[in-house]
Formats: sequence, structure tokens, C-alpha cells
Amino acid sequence: MLGDITVVDQIYIACGYTDMRKSIDGLVTLVHEHFNMDPFEPALFLFCGRKADRIKALMWENDGFVLLYKRLESGKFQWPRTEDELQPITWQQFRWLMEGLQVEQKYSIKPAQKGAVY
Repeated sequence: MLGDITVVDQIYIACGYTDMRKSIDGLVTLVHEHFNMDPFEPALFLFCGRKADRIKALMWENDGFVLLYKRLESGKFQWPRTEDELQPITWQQFRWLMEGLQVEQKYSIKPAQKGAVY
């Protein structure tokens, strides 16, 4: 199905700034050459420019690449800018990002490890 992101196994955000003039070919090259990742894996790759009011999402479907683009009418995405790498995020972190929150929440309840049964 066109742009069904629920089929991906992993979500990655490209920390820092991305030139938003890049199209599918430019983003595929960035994923492959700069980040040393396989753009054909079942993953969603997210990119954000300097204005932080728009993002591009790249994913491979079995017959070609899909490029999704979102522009906010007000507000900005809380995009991590400190590193020049691909950072894996969870679906929860993706939801936070889309809601205008930071990917890392100080006060969220973290997943626990299995413990001993008493």
C-alpha cells in the first residue's frame, strides 16, 4: 500500500540538518553513502531541515521508494541537532516527535526489564 509506514521494522532519524531540496535519489544516496545503511531495508528514514517546520520520510516498498513530506503550519519539530548520525527511535518516540515533543522525554516511564517473581 502506498506509504503505509506501519510495515517498517525500524525508524531512523537523521540528526542534524538535511538539505530539504534533496529528492528520493539524494536521500537514498545520503542513507547509503553517508550513514552506511541499506536504504532497501524495511525502515523509515526521517530528515529535517534548518527551519524544523518540515520533514521528509523515505521508505522502500517492494516496487520502489516512497517519499513522504510534512510541513507544519505553526510550530516546529523538536529535532535532535547535536549529532551527525542516524539514530534509531521507537514508535513511541516517533509519536512524540510528530506531536511536537522531544524524542527523549525526561519524565516518561521507561520500559522495565523482567525481574524476579516474588
